[in-house]
Amino acid sequence: MAVPAVIAAVMLGLTATAGCAGTSSLPSGVPGPSSGGASASPARSRPSAAVTTPRPPATGPATTAAPAPVPPAASGSATPATSGSAGPVFQASAAALTAATRNRMTGVSWQPGCPVGLGELRSLRLSYWGFDHAVHQGELIVNASAAASLTRAFALLFAARFPVRQMRVVDDFGGDDERSMLADNTSAFNCRLVPGTSTWAQHAYGLAVDINPFENPEISGDQVDPPAAAAWTDRSRSSPAMIREGDAVWHAFAAIGWTWGGDWRSLKDYQHFSANGL
Repeated sequence: MAVPAVIAAVMLGLTATAGCAGTSSLPSGVPGPSSGGASASPARSRPSAAVTTPRPPATGPATTAAPAPVPPAASGSATPATSGSAGPVFQASAAALTAATRNRMTGVSWQPGCPVGLGELRSLRLSYWGFDHAVHQGELIVNASAAASLTRAFALLFAARFPVRQMRVVDDFGGDDERSMLADNTSAFNCRLVPGTSTWAQHAYGLAVDINPFENPEISGDQVDPPAAAAWTDRSRSSPAMIREGDAVWHAFAAIGWTWGGDWRSLKDYQHFSANGL
């Protein structure tokens, strides 16, 4: 995919910006962010090396179309990226976790015994285009080894003006993956196992990202996660927030060597990109 020259220039001089998200409120019945601990909601499945039997994805739309939820309100307003002659400029920064962030994560998205220590993680702040066509600043917690490559991938998404609903750390949702997905939140690190196994999910290493999970759900047989996104199993739907093979998102992550869950055979996880393909 051709990338405007401005992105290459920005990548040489990334500047730090404050994080924030969209400003509209959640519809009735959709949980918002919480600073408390994780709830009992089941974690979504992930394939492990032991998954060998392919299962076909759901093929038809849900009987009742469920609209994607609106993101919860965040403190503060969106901070537009710096404007240049070619329009808004992508901004990004990567920093070691502050003491406040470490304290907030401990016992929520991270706990002793996780496969990576807090010192191996970075807070990655990135510009992104929101569903409101404005530029916002979001935050991902990622593995330090992936910070530079993920910055490159999201710079390409920004250049393509791919819309992201919101980008917040999963701790805003009590470390609950289900609540984060239901809020259509793009996130990365969350220390959890592949359900039903003793294998760490790639999110536990900070080496996986889920993007617009409501419009890009996981489909395993007749199971959809999040369940409220069943209408989005119909991949013939038209939405700029959807991810498809060969589109700008697919190419952005292919450019850094990450693979897409939509290419899996045992199940389809359209929101998911990871460093090692799991």
